Amino acid sequence: MMWAWLALSAHAAPVAYVGATLHPVDGPVVEDGVLVVEDGKILAAGTGVVVPAGASVVDLSGRHVIPGLVDTHSHVGGGGYNDALKPVQPGLSVIDTIDVSHESVQRVRAGGVTTANVMPGSGKLMGGQTAYLKLRDASTVDDMLLCTPRTEPLEVPDDGPLRRTHVCGGMKMANGTNPQGAGSDPKSRMGAAFLQRTALAEGVEALADGPPDAHDLDALGLAEVVSGQRTVHFHTHRTDDIATILQLRREFGIDVVLHHVSEAWKVVDILAADPVPCSLIIIDAPGGKQEAQQLALHNGALLEQAGVPVAFHTDDPITDSRLFLRSAGLAVRAGMSPEGALAAVTLVPAQMMRLDDRIGSLTPGKDADFVVLSGPPLSVWSTVEQTYVEGVAVFDRRTEEGQRLATGGAPEVTDPDLLHAHGGD
Repeated sequence: MMWAWLALSAHAAPVAYVGATLHPVDGPVVEDGVLVVEDGKILAAGTGVVVPAGASVVDLSGRHVIPGLVDTHSHVGGGGYNDALKPVQPGLSVIDTIDVSHESVQRVRAGGVTTANVMPGSGKLMGGQTAYLKLRDASTVDDMLLCTPRTEPLEVPDDGPLRRTHVCGGMKMANGTNPQGAGSDPKSRMGAAFLQRTALAEGVEALADGPPDAHDLDALGLAEVVSGQRTVHFHTHRTDDIATILQLRREFGIDVVLHHVSEAWKVVDILAADPVPCSLIIIDAPGGKQEAQQLALHNGALLEQAGVPVAFHTDDPITDSRLFLRSAGLAVRAGMSPEGALAAVTLVPAQMMRLDDRIGSLTPGKDADFVVLSGPPLSVWSTVEQTYVEGVAVFDRRTEEGQRLATGGAPEVTDPDLLHAHGGD
Protein backbone atom coordinates (compact mmCIF):
# COMPACT_ATOMS: atom_id res chain seq x y z
CA MET A 1 0.00 0.00 0.00
CA MET A 2 2.87 2.36 -0.80
CA TRP A 3 0.68 4.85 -2.68
CA ALA A 4 -1.72 5.19 0.23
CA TRP A 5 1.22 6.29 2.37
CA LEU A 6 2.36 8.71 -0.30
CA ALA A 7 -1.10 10.29 -0.39
CA LEU A 8 -0.79 11.15 3.29
CA SER A 9 2.71 12.51 2.72
CA ALA A 10 1.94 14.48 -0.44
CA HIS A 11 2.37 17.84 1.25
CA ALA A 12 5.57 16.87 3.10
CA ALA A 13 7.92 16.11 0.19
CA PRO A 14 7.88 15.98 -3.59
CA VAL A 15 6.57 12.84 -5.28
CA ALA A 16 7.74 11.86 -8.77
CA TYR A 17 5.49 9.60 -10.83
CA VAL A 18 7.69 8.04 -13.51
CA GLY A 19 7.34 5.79 -16.54
CA ALA A 20 3.75 6.58 -17.56
CA THR A 21 2.44 8.01 -20.80
CA LEU A 22 1.39 11.56 -19.94
CA HIS A 23 -1.53 13.29 -21.68
CA PRO A 24 -1.05 16.97 -20.72
CA VAL A 25 -3.99 18.08 -22.96
CA ASP A 26 -2.40 21.49 -23.55
CA GLY A 27 0.59 19.86 -25.23
CA PRO A 28 1.71 16.70 -27.04
CA VAL A 29 1.53 13.24 -25.49
CA VAL A 30 4.70 12.31 -23.60
CA GLU A 31 5.94 8.73 -23.59
CA ASP A 32 7.84 7.53 -20.52
CA GLY A 33 7.12 10.81 -18.78
CA VAL A 34 7.75 12.21 -15.32
CA LEU A 35 5.13 14.03 -13.26
CA VAL A 36 6.43 15.78 -10.15
CA VAL A 37 3.97 16.89 -7.47
CA GLU A 38 4.72 19.02 -4.44
CA ASP A 39 2.44 20.77 -1.94
CA GLY A 40 -0.65 19.89 -3.96
CA LYS A 41 0.67 21.47 -7.16
CA ILE A 42 2.27 20.17 -10.35
CA LEU A 43 5.94 21.04 -10.14
CA ALA A 44 6.96 19.56 -13.50
CA ALA A 45 5.57 17.30 -16.21
CA GLY A 46 7.27 15.95 -19.30
CA THR A 47 10.29 14.05 -20.47
CA GLY A 48 13.81 14.65 -19.24
CA VAL A 49 12.45 16.05 -15.98
CA VAL A 50 14.98 15.89 -13.15
CA VAL A 51 13.54 14.17 -10.09
CA PRO A 52 14.12 16.47 -7.09
CA ALA A 53 16.46 15.31 -4.39
CA GLY A 54 14.60 13.61 -1.60
CA ALA A 55 11.51 12.96 -3.71
CA SER A 56 9.59 9.72 -3.37
CA VAL A 57 9.42 7.87 -6.68
CA VAL A 58 6.37 5.94 -7.89
CA ASP A 59 6.76 3.70 -10.93
CA LEU A 60 3.77 3.97 -13.28
CA SER A 61 5.23 2.06 -16.18
CA GLY A 62 2.53 0.88 -18.56
CA ARG A 63 -0.03 3.36 -17.20
CA HIS A 64 -1.48 6.51 -18.72
CA VAL A 65 -1.91 9.74 -16.73
CA ILE A 66 -4.46 12.41 -17.63
CA PRO A 67 -5.68 15.55 -15.86
CA GLY A 68 -8.56 15.12 -13.46
CA LEU A 69 -11.88 15.08 -15.31
CA VAL A 70 -14.07 18.18 -15.08
CA ASP A 71 -17.85 17.70 -15.26
CA THR A 72 -19.80 20.84 -16.15
CA HIS A 73 -23.18 19.37 -15.21
CA SER A 74 -23.80 17.01 -12.31
CA HIS A 75 -26.37 16.39 -9.58
CA VAL A 76 -24.25 14.37 -7.15
CA GLY A 77 -24.35 14.95 -3.43
CA GLY A 78 -27.71 13.42 -2.56
CA GLY A 79 -29.66 16.67 -2.41
CA GLY A 80 -33.09 17.72 -3.62
CA TYR A 81 -32.19 19.65 -6.73
CA ASN A 82 -35.58 20.96 -7.85
CA ASP A 83 -37.54 23.46 -5.80
CA ALA A 84 -40.74 25.22 -6.83
CA LEU A 85 -40.60 28.48 -4.92
CA LYS A 86 -41.30 30.53 -8.06
CA PRO A 87 -40.46 30.39 -11.80
CA VAL A 88 -37.37 32.60 -11.37
CA GLN A 89 -35.38 32.04 -8.17
CA PRO A 90 -31.85 33.50 -8.54
CA GLY A 91 -31.24 33.64 -4.79
CA LEU A 92 -31.58 29.88 -4.33
CA SER A 93 -28.25 28.06 -3.97
CA VAL A 94 -27.55 24.38 -4.53
CA ILE A 95 -24.77 24.70 -1.96
CA ASP A 96 -27.40 24.36 0.75
CA THR A 97 -28.53 20.88 -0.36
CA ILE A 98 -25.20 19.12 -1.04
CA ASP A 99 -24.17 16.33 1.33
CA VAL A 100 -20.43 15.81 0.85
CA SER A 101 -20.59 12.49 2.73
CA HIS A 102 -23.07 11.07 0.21
CA GLU A 103 -21.70 8.01 -1.55
CA SER A 104 -22.34 9.54 -4.96
CA VAL A 105 -19.37 11.85 -4.33
CA GLN A 106 -17.11 8.84 -3.74
CA ARG A 107 -18.48 7.07 -6.80
CA VAL A 108 -17.78 10.09 -9.03
CA ARG A 109 -14.12 10.02 -8.05
CA ALA A 110 -14.01 6.35 -9.07
CA GLY A 111 -14.65 7.67 -12.59
CA GLY A 112 -11.74 10.10 -12.45
CA VAL A 113 -13.84 13.23 -11.87
CA THR A 114 -12.01 15.75 -9.67
CA THR A 115 -14.12 18.88 -10.26
CA ALA A 116 -17.87 19.13 -10.80
CA ASN A 117 -20.44 21.82 -11.40
CA VAL A 118 -23.32 20.62 -9.23
CA MET A 119 -26.54 22.14 -10.53
CA PRO A 120 -30.14 22.67 -9.55
CA GLY A 121 -32.59 20.86 -11.80
CA SER A 122 -34.31 22.27 -14.87
CA GLY A 123 -37.82 22.45 -13.44
CA LYS A 124 -37.69 26.26 -13.24
CA LEU A 125 -36.68 29.01 -15.67
CA MET A 126 -33.94 30.09 -13.29
CA GLY A 127 -33.47 27.20 -10.92
CA GLY A 128 -30.81 28.75 -8.73
CA GLN A 129 -27.09 29.03 -8.23
CA THR A 130 -24.76 26.13 -9.03
CA ALA A 131 -21.70 25.06 -7.03
CA TYR A 132 -18.21 24.51 -8.44
CA LEU A 133 -16.79 21.71 -6.29
CA LYS A 134 -13.24 20.41 -6.02
CA LEU A 135 -13.88 16.80 -4.98
CA ARG A 136 -11.27 16.69 -2.23
CA ASP A 137 -11.92 14.91 1.05
CA ALA A 138 -14.00 17.35 3.08
CA SER A 139 -16.23 17.59 6.12
CA THR A 140 -18.53 20.30 4.75
CA VAL A 141 -19.43 21.63 1.33
CA ASP A 142 -17.60 24.88 2.08
CA ASP A 143 -14.35 22.91 2.12
CA MET A 144 -14.97 21.87 -1.50
CA LEU A 145 -16.03 25.18 -3.02
CA LEU A 146 -14.06 26.81 -5.82
CA CYS A 147 -14.74 30.54 -5.61
CA THR A 148 -13.66 33.86 -7.10
CA PRO A 149 -13.99 37.24 -5.37
CA ARG A 150 -16.81 39.50 -6.45
CA THR A 151 -15.51 42.56 -8.29
CA GLU A 152 -16.91 46.04 -8.86
CA PRO A 153 -19.70 46.96 -8.68
CA LEU A 154 -20.63 43.91 -6.60
CA GLU A 155 -18.04 43.86 -3.85
CA VAL A 156 -19.62 43.13 -0.48
CA PRO A 157 -18.18 43.54 3.02
CA ASP A 158 -15.82 40.76 4.06
CA ASP A 159 -17.98 39.86 7.03
CA GLY A 160 -19.04 36.30 6.41
CA PRO A 161 -18.18 32.91 4.95
CA LEU A 162 -16.51 32.48 1.58
CA ARG A 163 -19.78 31.90 -0.26
CA ARG A 164 -21.02 35.32 0.90
CA THR A 165 -18.04 37.36 -0.26
CA HIS A 166 -17.24 35.32 -3.38
CA VAL A 167 -18.96 33.79 -6.40
CA CYS A 168 -18.76 30.01 -6.00
CA GLY A 169 -20.58 28.73 -9.07
CA GLY A 170 -22.82 29.67 -11.97
CA MET A 171 -26.56 30.18 -12.45
CA LYS A 172 -28.84 27.43 -13.76
CA MET A 173 -31.43 28.45 -16.34
CA ALA A 174 -33.68 26.29 -18.51
CA ASN A 175 -36.15 26.46 -21.35
CA GLY A 176 -38.13 23.93 -23.35
CA THR A 177 -40.59 21.51 -21.81
CA ASN A 178 -39.02 20.94 -18.39
CA PRO A 179 -39.91 24.32 -16.83
CA GLN A 180 -43.31 24.55 -18.53
CA GLY A 181 -46.67 23.63 -17.07
CA ALA A 182 -46.66 21.54 -13.89
CA GLY A 183 -49.66 23.52 -12.71
CA SER A 184 -47.96 26.92 -12.75
CA ASP A 185 -46.65 29.53 -15.16
CA PRO A 186 -45.19 29.57 -17.73
CA LYS A 187 -47.30 27.37 -19.95
CA SER A 188 -45.56 28.18 -23.23
CA ARG A 189 -42.19 29.03 -24.71
CA MET A 190 -43.20 32.65 -25.22
CA GLY A 191 -44.16 32.89 -21.54
CA ALA A 192 -40.83 31.38 -20.54
CA ALA A 193 -38.85 33.85 -22.64
CA PHE A 194 -40.90 36.76 -21.31
CA LEU A 195 -40.25 35.86 -17.67
CA GLN A 196 -36.54 35.28 -18.27
CA ARG A 197 -36.16 38.53 -20.20
CA THR A 198 -38.04 40.40 -17.46
CA ALA A 199 -35.79 38.99 -14.75
CA LEU A 200 -32.59 39.92 -16.59
CA ALA A 201 -33.94 43.42 -17.23
CA GLU A 202 -34.62 43.75 -13.50
CA GLY A 203 -30.98 42.82 -12.86
CA VAL A 204 -29.79 45.56 -15.23
CA GLU A 205 -32.08 48.13 -13.61
CA ALA A 206 -30.95 47.15 -10.13
CA LEU A 207 -27.29 47.62 -11.07
CA ALA A 208 -28.05 51.08 -12.46
CA ASP A 209 -28.93 52.12 -8.91
CA GLY A 210 -25.66 50.78 -7.52
CA PRO A 211 -24.66 47.46 -5.95
CA PRO A 212 -27.65 45.61 -4.49
CA ASP A 213 -27.93 44.94 -0.80
CA ALA A 214 -25.95 41.78 -0.07
CA HIS A 215 -28.93 40.50 1.91
CA ASP A 216 -31.27 40.78 -1.09
CA LEU A 217 -30.35 37.37 -2.44
CA ASP A 218 -32.48 37.48 -5.58
CA ALA A 219 -31.23 40.93 -6.58
CA LEU A 220 -27.62 39.97 -5.89
CA GLY A 221 -27.93 36.77 -7.94
CA LEU A 222 -29.39 38.65 -10.92
CA ALA A 223 -26.74 41.36 -10.62
CA GLU A 224 -24.00 38.73 -10.70
CA VAL A 225 -25.48 37.33 -13.90
CA VAL A 226 -25.95 40.59 -15.82
CA SER A 227 -22.54 41.90 -14.72
CA GLY A 228 -20.91 38.76 -16.12
CA GLN A 229 -19.59 37.54 -12.78
CA ARG A 230 -21.76 34.41 -12.72
CA THR A 231 -21.87 32.18 -15.81
CA VAL A 232 -25.32 31.02 -16.91
CA HIS A 233 -25.50 27.26 -17.49
CA PHE A 234 -28.55 26.98 -19.74
CA HIS A 235 -30.49 23.73 -20.24
CA THR A 236 -31.79 23.60 -23.83
CA HIS A 237 -32.49 21.11 -26.61
CA ARG A 238 -34.44 22.37 -29.64
CA THR A 239 -33.27 24.86 -32.24
CA ASP A 240 -36.00 27.38 -31.39
CA ASP A 241 -34.96 27.25 -27.73
CA ILE A 242 -31.31 27.66 -28.70
CA ALA A 243 -32.25 30.75 -30.74
CA THR A 244 -34.05 32.23 -27.73
CA ILE A 245 -30.95 31.87 -25.54
CA LEU A 246 -28.69 33.44 -28.13
CA GLN A 247 -31.05 36.40 -28.34
CA LEU A 248 -30.97 36.83 -24.55
CA ARG A 249 -27.18 36.61 -24.73
CA ARG A 250 -27.08 39.42 -27.30
CA GLU A 251 -29.57 41.61 -25.42
CA PHE A 252 -27.97 41.38 -21.99
CA GLY A 253 -24.35 40.39 -22.67
CA ILE A 254 -24.58 37.46 -20.27
CA ASP A 255 -21.90 34.77 -20.16
CA VAL A 256 -23.61 31.57 -21.33
CA VAL A 257 -22.78 27.88 -21.63
CA LEU A 258 -25.41 25.88 -23.52
CA HIS A 259 -26.15 22.49 -21.96
CA HIS A 260 -27.35 19.34 -23.76
CA VAL A 261 -27.94 21.17 -27.11
CA SER A 262 -29.48 18.06 -28.67
CA GLU A 263 -30.18 19.77 -31.99
CA ALA A 264 -26.84 21.59 -32.28
CA TRP A 265 -26.18 19.82 -35.57
CA LYS A 266 -28.99 21.85 -37.15
CA VAL A 267 -27.56 25.27 -36.20
CA VAL A 268 -23.79 24.80 -36.21
CA ASP A 269 -23.27 27.91 -38.36
CA ILE A 270 -25.26 30.06 -35.92
CA LEU A 271 -23.38 28.70 -32.89
CA ALA A 272 -20.07 29.29 -34.66
CA ALA A 273 -20.82 32.86 -35.81
CA ASP A 274 -20.12 34.20 -32.31
CA PRO A 275 -18.93 30.99 -30.68
CA VAL A 276 -20.94 30.08 -27.62
CA PRO A 277 -19.59 27.21 -25.52
CA CYS A 278 -21.62 24.01 -25.67
CA SER A 279 -21.62 21.28 -23.02
CA LEU A 280 -23.07 18.13 -24.57
CA ILE A 281 -24.56 15.00 -23.14
CA ILE A 282 -23.87 11.67 -24.82
CA ILE A 283 -26.72 9.18 -24.75
CA ASP A 284 -26.36 5.97 -26.75
CA ALA A 285 -29.76 4.38 -26.13
CA PRO A 286 -33.09 5.17 -27.83
CA GLY A 287 -36.08 6.75 -26.16
CA GLY A 288 -36.36 9.71 -23.86
CA LYS A 289 -38.38 12.88 -23.98
CA GLN A 290 -39.68 14.28 -27.23
CA GLU A 291 -37.49 17.37 -27.51
CA ALA A 292 -34.31 15.28 -27.21
CA GLN A 293 -35.28 12.76 -29.89
CA GLN A 294 -32.95 14.30 -32.47
CA LEU A 295 -29.86 14.26 -30.28
CA ALA A 296 -26.89 13.23 -32.45
CA LEU A 297 -23.56 11.67 -31.52
CA HIS A 298 -21.82 13.77 -34.17
CA ASN A 299 -22.72 17.07 -32.46
CA GLY A 300 -19.25 17.20 -30.93
CA ALA A 301 -17.47 16.58 -34.22
CA LEU A 302 -19.45 19.23 -36.11
CA LEU A 303 -19.03 21.84 -33.39
CA GLU A 304 -15.31 21.11 -33.06
CA GLN A 305 -14.82 21.51 -36.80
CA ALA A 306 -16.67 24.83 -36.69
CA GLY A 307 -14.49 26.19 -33.89
CA VAL A 308 -17.12 26.07 -31.15
CA PRO A 309 -15.81 25.20 -27.65
CA VAL A 310 -17.11 21.72 -26.79
CA ALA A 311 -17.33 19.95 -23.46
CA PHE A 312 -19.19 16.84 -22.35
CA HIS A 313 -21.06 16.26 -19.12
CA THR A 314 -22.69 13.40 -17.28
CA ASP A 315 -25.87 14.96 -15.84
CA ASP A 316 -25.24 12.30 -13.18
CA PRO A 317 -27.38 10.32 -12.37
CA ILE A 318 -28.73 10.53 -15.94
CA THR A 319 -25.42 9.02 -17.04
CA ASP A 320 -22.99 7.42 -14.61
CA SER A 321 -19.89 9.49 -13.83
CA ARG A 322 -17.84 6.30 -13.73
CA LEU A 323 -18.38 6.08 -17.51
CA PHE A 324 -17.53 9.71 -18.24
CA LEU A 325 -14.52 8.91 -20.43
CA ARG A 326 -16.81 6.73 -22.53
CA SER A 327 -18.68 9.87 -23.62
CA ALA A 328 -15.47 11.20 -25.12
CA GLY A 329 -14.80 7.86 -26.79
CA LEU A 330 -18.25 7.77 -28.38
CA ALA A 331 -17.70 11.30 -29.72
CA VAL A 332 -14.50 10.12 -31.42
CA ARG A 333 -16.42 7.23 -32.98
CA ALA A 334 -18.77 9.87 -34.42
CA GLY A 335 -15.93 11.91 -35.94
CA MET A 336 -14.44 14.11 -33.22
CA SER A 337 -10.65 14.21 -32.87
CA PRO A 338 -9.19 12.22 -29.95
CA GLU A 339 -7.35 15.34 -28.79
CA GLY A 340 -10.53 17.41 -28.85
CA ALA A 341 -12.53 14.72 -27.09
CA LEU A 342 -10.04 14.44 -24.22
CA ALA A 343 -9.93 18.23 -23.91
CA ALA A 344 -13.75 18.16 -23.79
CA VAL A 345 -13.67 16.39 -20.42
CA THR A 346 -10.70 18.27 -18.98
CA LEU A 347 -9.46 21.66 -20.19
CA VAL A 348 -12.48 22.98 -22.11
CA PRO A 349 -14.95 22.46 -19.24
CA ALA A 350 -12.42 24.10 -16.92
CA GLN A 351 -12.46 27.10 -19.27
CA MET A 352 -16.28 27.14 -19.26
CA MET A 353 -16.17 27.37 -15.47
CA ARG A 354 -13.33 29.96 -15.56
CA LEU A 355 -11.10 27.61 -13.61
CA ASP A 356 -8.52 26.78 -16.30
CA ASP A 357 -5.83 28.72 -14.43
CA ARG A 358 -6.01 25.97 -11.79
CA ILE A 359 -7.24 22.77 -13.42
CA GLY A 360 -7.79 20.97 -16.73
CA SER A 361 -4.25 20.15 -17.86
CA LEU A 362 -0.98 18.72 -16.56
CA THR A 363 0.67 22.15 -16.50
CA PRO A 364 3.30 23.16 -13.94
CA GLY A 365 1.75 25.48 -11.39
CA LYS A 366 -1.74 24.02 -11.66
CA ASP A 367 -3.40 21.88 -8.99
CA ALA A 368 -2.15 18.30 -8.90
CA ASP A 369 -5.46 16.81 -10.01
CA PHE A 370 -4.75 13.75 -12.13
CA VAL A 371 -5.96 10.27 -12.96
CA VAL A 372 -3.95 7.08 -13.40
CA LEU A 373 -5.45 4.82 -16.08
CA SER A 374 -4.65 1.22 -16.92
CA GLY A 375 -4.50 2.07 -20.64
CA PRO A 376 -5.21 4.80 -23.22
CA PRO A 377 -7.82 7.35 -22.08
CA LEU A 378 -10.45 6.65 -24.73
CA SER A 379 -10.17 2.87 -24.82
CA VAL A 380 -13.21 0.99 -23.61
CA TRP A 381 -10.83 -1.48 -21.95
CA SER A 382 -9.08 1.14 -19.79
CA THR A 383 -10.04 1.55 -16.14
CA VAL A 384 -9.44 4.29 -13.59
CA GLU A 385 -6.87 2.94 -11.15
CA GLN A 386 -6.27 6.03 -8.98
CA THR A 387 -7.69 9.53 -8.76
CA TYR A 388 -5.71 12.34 -7.13
CA VAL A 389 -6.97 15.72 -5.98
CA GLU A 390 -4.27 18.26 -5.12
CA GLY A 391 -1.74 15.45 -4.85
CA VAL A 392 -3.82 13.34 -2.48
CA ALA A 393 -5.25 9.98 -3.52
CA VAL A 394 -9.05 10.14 -3.18
CA PHE A 395 -9.72 6.85 -5.00
CA ASP A 396 -7.68 3.66 -5.33
CA ARG A 397 -9.19 0.77 -7.26
CA ARG A 398 -6.83 -1.74 -5.64
CA THR A 399 -8.50 -1.42 -2.25
CA GLU A 400 -11.63 -3.33 -1.30
CA GLU A 401 -13.57 -0.08 -0.98
CA GLY A 402 -12.22 1.12 -4.31
CA GLN A 403 -13.37 -2.06 -6.02
CA ARG A 404 -16.82 -1.67 -4.52
CA LEU A 405 -17.14 1.94 -5.67
CA ALA A 406 -15.85 1.19 -9.16
CA THR A 407 -17.95 -1.87 -9.87
CA GLY A 408 -21.08 -1.47 -7.72
CA GLY A 409 -24.60 -0.95 -9.01
CA ALA A 410 -25.99 2.05 -10.84
CA PRO A 411 -26.40 5.37 -8.99
CA GLU A 412 -29.51 5.64 -6.86
CA VAL A 413 -31.86 8.40 -8.00
CA THR A 414 -33.41 9.90 -4.87
CA ASP A 415 -34.96 12.96 -6.52
CA PRO A 416 -37.84 11.94 -8.84
CA ASP A 417 -37.67 15.31 -10.59
CA LEU A 418 -34.26 14.34 -11.97
CA LEU A 419 -35.75 11.46 -13.91
CA HIS A 420 -35.94 13.32 -17.22
CA ALA A 421 -34.23 10.76 -19.42
CA HIS A 422 -32.07 11.70 -22.41
CA GLY A 423 -31.05 15.21 -21.60
CA GLY A 424 -32.21 15.29 -18.02
CA ASP A 425 -31.59 18.35 -15.92
